[in-house]
Order: sequence, then structure tokens, then C-alpha cells
Amino acid sequence: MAKTKEIQRRIKSVNNTKKITKAMEMVAAAKMRKSVEAVLKTRTYANLAWTTILNISGASDKGEDLHPLLKVRAEIKRVGVILLSSNRGLCGSFNSNIINKAVSAVKKHGNIDTEFILLGRKGLVVNSRYGYKVAAEFDKIDFVSEIKEVMPIARLAINDFLSGKYDKIFVAYTDFISATNQVPRVKQILPVDIDAEDEYLGVVGKDEKVGTTKEYIADKEAKYLRDDGYKYIFTYEPSSEAVLDQMIPRLIEVQLFQALLESNASEHSVRMASMHQATEAANDIVDELVLFYNKARQAAITSEIAEISAGANALKN
Repeated sequence: MAKTKEIQRRIKSVNNTKKITKAMEMVAAAKMRKSVEAVLKTRTYANLAWTTILNISGASDKGEDLHPLLKVRAEIKRVGVILLSSNRGLCGSFNSNIINKAVSAVKKHGNIDTEFILLGRKGLVVNSRYGYKVAAEFDKIDFVSEIKEVMPIARLAINDFLSGKYDKIFVAYTDFISATNQVPRVKQILPVDIDAEDEYLGVVGKDEKVGTTKEYIADKEAKYLRDDGYKYIFTYEPSSEAVLDQMIPRLIEVQLFQALLESNASEHSVRMASMHQATEAANDIVDELVLFYNKARQAAITSEIAEISAGANALKN
């Protein structure tokens, strides 16, 4: 009898857990729908903004001299990595994937001094487990709706790059492809370099109408190249410095904002899937426990019948 009561307690406990995971799945699904809608609304604009800045960077042989944020430094002494993780767990391998991707990208470039700028508390693993220095940590909210929420981290990155603290700055984020597929990525945002491997945010947003490659710029240059070899030079009003000082930081902010949107949509998608799997696992455990309960109850009933029969026979004899 004690065994059946113990199984009943376990069944009740698992059912309570199942209610929690089901509720968390529904909350994550609601957040995911909003996050995916925000991602798809802004992705094309973010890619067009990056196209603009790459065009500026590759417009001429002296493109990097137009603005300090376009200048590629000869010697790389220190790099900064903006790591986008989550504040909470229960989201499968979301955090471990992006952290491992960021750490492997750092190790790939050799023994360069690296510091992390964190957006999300789970990113602290890079310090506690891998020993990398954390230069700054910013609060992260579950649903991002305005670009002003990434402006402090964008200003920090731009100021640290201009001051020479970092020679390169990367952003490590999780690219949202679908509700079942998310890809961790590391993208260089400073200096703006057309030779960087990962050029765009959002795999789904990639198409031949939105995007700039080295071949695209070469075709444009050939199109606007006169027979005598003269290249057209763009003029800026009031000046190139005034225009680029206002435009390039805004474009960098757009890239960080889109990366955060991609990361949030991926996080909620993974959490929804994880909670759905947890609910299904709870159902399987309950079914198994019910089977054990029925067997234990049947065994107890059989034992009681046997005892009653034995007692009746003893009295009869």
C-alpha cells in the first residue's frame, strides 16, 4: 500500500511539473510570434543599411580614409566581442551554442587579447569557465521594440574602437532561420570591412536584391568607369566628415539592433521547443507511472485476496 501511495505522489508531482512546462511553452510561443514579426519587419532595412555602409567602404581605394570607423588597422592587438545570450535557462542549447561559437572564433584568431561585452546574464560563463575578461555587462529585456535599447552598447563599442582600446569588434548572436533552426554567428562590425567573411544579418533575408559583395562593387565600378580610366567620385554636402559622422554610427546601431532581434527570436523559439519536449516527456513519465501504479495495485489486491482465502481456509479447517 505504501508503494502505491508513493507512486501516486510521483504522478501528482510530474503532473504539476507538466502544467508549469505547458504554461512556459505558451508564454514562449506568444513571445516568439512577436519577436519573429519584429525580425522580419526590420531585416530588409538592416541589410540595406549594411549594403550602404559596405558601398561607402568599397567605393574607392581610399574608402577607409573617409572615416575612422572604416579604417582597417595594420596590427591587431586587442579585440572586443559583443556576446548576446539570455538571462535565464530552460532554453535548450541556445546559450551553450553561441558561447562555444564565440570562444572558438576567438581561439581561431590566435592568442589575441580579447574582452567580452555582455548582453544577457548567461554570457558570464566566458569569464567563469574560460577566463576571458568581461569589460561591460548590460541588462537585456525579453522583448526589444526600439533601437534606443541598444544605443548604450553601440556607443560603448564605437567609442572604444575610436579610442584605440579595440582594433576589431565582433558581435556574437544567434541568427533566426525558422522556429526549428537557429544558427550561431560571429560578425565583424568594426571596422567596416567588405572582406569580412560574414556580411549580412539574417540568412532568410539574403537575396540578390539586398546585399553587396566584392563582385557587386566591382561590377558597379566597371559600369561607372569611363574609357579613359577616370572613376566617378561622390561628393558629400556639407562634407564627407559631417555626413559620415552622423550616418555610420546610426548604421552600426541598426546592425546591433537587428542582431538583438535575431537573438531574441531564436531564444524564444528554442525555449518553446524545449518546454514542448519537457511537456511530452512528462506525459510519457505519467503514462509509465500509471502503468506501474496499476501493476502495484493489482499485486496488492491479489495479495489481499490470497491472505483472505488463506484465513478463510484456516478457519474452515
